[in-house]
Amino acid sequence: MNDDRIVMSAHLQAEPYILFFEDAAEETVTRIGGKCIGLAALAKAKAPISPGFIVTTDAFAEMMAQDRLGAEIADLLNRLDVNNIRQEAGISHFIEDAIMRRPLPAAIDAAIRRAYGSLETDLEGEATVAVRSSGTAEDLPDASFAGQGDTFLGVVGAEHVLEMVKRCWASLYSARAISYRAQCHIGHRDVQMAVAVQVMVDARSAGVAITLDPVTGDRSKIIIESSWGLGEPLVSGEITPDHFMVDKVMLLPVASRIATKSHELVLDPATRKAVLRPVPLDRTNAPSISDAELKALAQAAKTIERRFGCPQDIEWAIDARRTESGGVVILQSRPETVWSRKHAPIAPQGPASRGVAGVLDALIAPLARSG
Repeated sequence: MNDDRIVMSAHLQAEPYILFFEDAAEETVTRIGGKCIGLAALAKAKAPISPGFIVTTDAFAEMMAQDRLGAEIADLLNRLDVNNIRQEAGISHFIEDAIMRRPLPAAIDAAIRRAYGSLETDLEGEATVAVRSSGTAEDLPDASFAGQGDTFLGVVGAEHVLEMVKRCWASLYSARAISYRAQCHIGHRDVQMAVAVQVMVDARSAGVAITLDPVTGDRSKIIIESSWGLGEPLVSGEITPDHFMVDKVMLLPVASRIATKSHELVLDPATRKAVLRPVPLDRTNAPSISDAELKALAQAAKTIERRFGCPQDIEWAIDARRTESGGVVILQSRPETVWSRKHAPIAPQGPASRGVAGVLDALIAPLARSG
């Protein structure tokens, strides 16, 4: 971190509206949302993440207080019949328009501009960022809001960042989010929205890593799935990825399946938008990560699991511009939620069960059951 960034970060800590990831480790989900809690924890754990900052829920609350915007929204939602799909869509559109046409409060506008300027100073040029919703309900035990808030890729320039922050706030009132809260009996005023602004990764490949086998619950394995380009199509299930099973102790693949990958999502430098394009023929059936990258990913996943004390579901990318950590960048990590809530599987008796993997299972299982 250069001297300018140190001064900038220290100044921003005095403001309620902005936190850099490395400064947010002690924050609560009510202030920075579920996604940013994860990013702050990764920063504290010294995981290889892309730099960025958080627009806190203080900024959201200030926006809602401006010109009685929050009261106007609450009045609309109080009159909503959630069984009337047309009315729900109409009210959602009206709320989005109400948020987008109002200017940001001056202090919030200035704070976001300073934080984005700090990223540009560090990069010594234009910062292309992803702007991601981070809702305060994302970690509720009985509801999963993952995917409810919007994400915007390839955002460049302070004006564009300011607009996308407001669009993330507006996504809290999308028809699907309103409907989901109603189904889960969660009050609309009980949720708020923070926003993550993070330097975009030049993703040559991307995917997910789960630090157990999601089919059997075997915690001696790491499952890594990957595809060319950005990871959104893989995460959303739109494409079939390469699939690797890695031994957690030796960090070597024990099984692999290379898929035919016909398309990849990449950032178009001309339009600065994510576009789906055909994969060149020489890469269509080639592995989307190398053996060295696979090992670096497995090591990073194992380290993150050890740091957080339970199996993890991790999103990652290989940054074409990055040389350290095998090019691995961790985008997000959250506790694995299926097998982690079950009792650890009984290991078979025999010499293999008494190795390091068996010890690792014995250490992780009580933590998983208590979490």
